[in-house]
Amino acid sequence: MRRVSKITAACAVTAALALTATACGESSTGSSSSDKGKMKIGMAYDVGGRGDNSFNDSAARGLDKAKAEFGAETKELTAKTGETPADREQRLESLAEGGYNPVVAIGFAYKDAVDKVAAKYPKVNFGLVDSVSDAKNVDSIVFTEEQGSYLAGVAAALKSKDGQVGFIGGVDLPLIKKFAAGFQQGVLDTKPKAKVQIQYLSTGSDLSGFGSPDKGKEAAKGMLDKGADVIFAAAGGSGAGSIEAVAGKKGAWSIGVDSDQALDPALSKYKDTIMTSVVKNVDTGVFDLVKSVKDGKPVAGTQTYSLAKGGVSLTTTGDHLKDIQAQLDAAKKKIVDGTITVKTTT
Repeated sequence: MRRVSKITAACAVTAALALTATACGESSTGSSSSDKGKMKIGMAYDVGGRGDNSFNDSAARGLDKAKAEFGAETKELTAKTGETPADREQRLESLAEGGYNPVVAIGFAYKDAVDKVAAKYPKVNFGLVDSVSDAKNVDSIVFTEEQGSYLAGVAAALKSKDGQVGFIGGVDLPLIKKFAAGFQQGVLDTKPKAKVQIQYLSTGSDLSGFGSPDKGKEAAKGMLDKGADVIFAAAGGSGAGSIEAVAGKKGAWSIGVDSDQALDPALSKYKDTIMTSVVKNVDTGVFDLVKSVKDGKPVAGTQTYSLAKGGVSLTTTGDHLKDIQAQLDAAKKKIVDGTITVKTTT
């Protein structure tokens, strides 16, 4: 995890005029164009950014699809560990000032920044993933993570030899607790005598748990040593460490998150032990917002991407779920029709 120094006023002016945030200590990628009629999309990633093999990469796929379909110009900026709320505000302001519309903020940590910046730029459409803003020009994109995690819990219980499974959360926060709650409920509904180990890598405002593969690896090793043979990590980039640790234990399974991690090139050598991934289709939410702006009918308010709407799901890469698919389908049906109500807290 990296720490960014406080952005100076001079640097903020440079960013606003030149849209070159790398000069201000931020990582950025983008395309440029002199075509004033071209759509411009701004993306503000959470810590880890494009290439995190998880949450941010899911958002990036939506941006890439929109860029290809609409011939848009894009600008991508990435948050750093330890930065101040003002840093996030400046990042969003630099995109809004540069004429990017929509501006999409990836992650709940942008909530306060979006509230403030959206008020300053009422003609710009903003997207906020994983949190809710009351601003009229903000599309709040949220997911029923607990429902996808419930299905992962069912799968874990059915695949575990001894009913010993584990959950690793990146940060002890309400959002990540939704993953833990759904997973635990799915496990215990399927196998009441099972045991679920739950561990968080950091707490409160310390978001390092989302970007520390070494911590994920250490936590997974500890769970494996205590008998767990299926481990689900909802921990951003830290999940890669958990997946690596599980791959080293014969007969153990890992469950990925946000993206289909069995298809990730960086994790390809572990794909045979990645049972499934709980996918949040952030790309769909991002693309839907961009398309609405392109069509001149920008969406706003809260858009909830549920299991019924395909907002969350389990991946089937490797056919590891083939023998239990009937049970998973039955559980999904019960969630969709309301027979099962999935908890959001443990």
